[in-house]
Amino acid sequence: MTDTPAPLAPAPLAIVVKGWPRLSETFIAQELVALEEAGLRFDIWSLRHPTDTKTHPLHDRLQARVRYLPEYLRDDPERVAAAQEAAKAMPGYDAAWEVFQQDLARDDTPNRRRRFGQACVMAHELPAETRGIYAHFLHTPSSVARYAAILRGLPWSFSAHAKDIWTSPEWELREKLGPASHGAAFGATCTDFNAQHLRSLSTAPDRIDLVYHGLDLARFPEPPTRVQRAKSDPFQMMSVGRMVEKKGFDNLIDALALLPNEFDWHWTHIGGGDLSEPMKARAETHGINDRITWRGACDQPEVIAAMRAADLFVLPSRIAKDGDRDGLPNVLMEAASQKLPLLSTPVSAIPEFITSGTTGVLSDDAPAALAEAMQRFAEDPSLGPRLAEAAHDRLHAEFTMAPGIRQLHKRLTAMLAQGG
Repeated sequence: MTDTPAPLAPAPLAIVVKGWPRLSETFIAQELVALEEAGLRFDIWSLRHPTDTKTHPLHDRLQARVRYLPEYLRDDPERVAAAQEAAKAMPGYDAAWEVFQQDLARDDTPNRRRRFGQACVMAHELPAETRGIYAHFLHTPSSVARYAAILRGLPWSFSAHAKDIWTSPEWELREKLGPASHGAAFGATCTDFNAQHLRSLSTAPDRIDLVYHGLDLARFPEPPTRVQRAKSDPFQMMSVGRMVEKKGFDNLIDALALLPNEFDWHWTHIGGGDLSEPMKARAETHGINDRITWRGACDQPEVIAAMRAADLFVLPSRIAKDGDRDGLPNVLMEAASQKLPLLSTPVSAIPEFITSGTTGVLSDDAPAALAEAMQRFAEDPSLGPRLAEAAHDRLHAEFTMAPGIRQLHKRLTAMLAQGG
């Protein structure tokens, strides 16, 4: 006879995420595992069920209870109706309804209405012991967190990253940044570029913390012993990232097509995304598909193995038409952990890690410029190893995970004391 595990006790912190687990958000999984190991107890409230067929080993380490809100209100009408009725009896209902109506007047969309319905479900189902709410991403997860916090009379906070900052309307950012209109108790963001922008919009800039994700280097193997390649050796390039506009993979494919015929290269792409098929078709049109391996979504051990076998990591980030852009992608630091040379672009916070000519190369995102930079690495076999060594040193000196986790743990603990 086996013992039945004791049920998890209610946690004082509720953490709202877009979806759990998600392969593309290892930085969230890394943070949550570290916070849990530091003694913070929380439940995860996910706006969506998982769509990835794989998970990272990190996801298996998390002990927190995961609760799923109805992704669409029509998915569970009885649950939603019961929650909305219960919400009307909550002391914060009038204030939450007023804030929601003000938001709705400026953004009358199904998405906005869905977030208030999800917040009612969350507020209704939160354990009585909950003393605060923390949301990953400043757009929809923070909307749910904010409405639910007002309903329940709790403090809330957020971690902001990239798309959520640069595609959200300014009025919404200003109100969430507070302290007016039930704004956040504090906010964390993962780059200095983001922090300066958010502080400029807030009436309480001291509430915005710069918290680099950094890496938990204990999760990564020591870098391989890399033997300097000969100029005549095949040149193995790779990229990791979702096939979306801001990653710039169309420019990279066009750049690959510009490389000389005698240049013996191969490119491997890891990641899914809505533009996967158009990118494959683009490569086919250029006649270079036989030099490309499309790996699709991979777990982290597969990604690291590919990094250890490659000669150059390329991430041609750019600003999308809707303003979306990368922050400081963790994959750059992951590549640096394996002493894989870096080629990227000076978008957003990428220069906070890559100093061009010192820890990597930053190129214009135009195909001709990218092609020239790739050839430069291939034709000078000493360049990559020299830059990769410096990037590895910077990673260990300035971009480890522990300092950020200590700051975040301190902020969250203070918020929970406020909510108690």
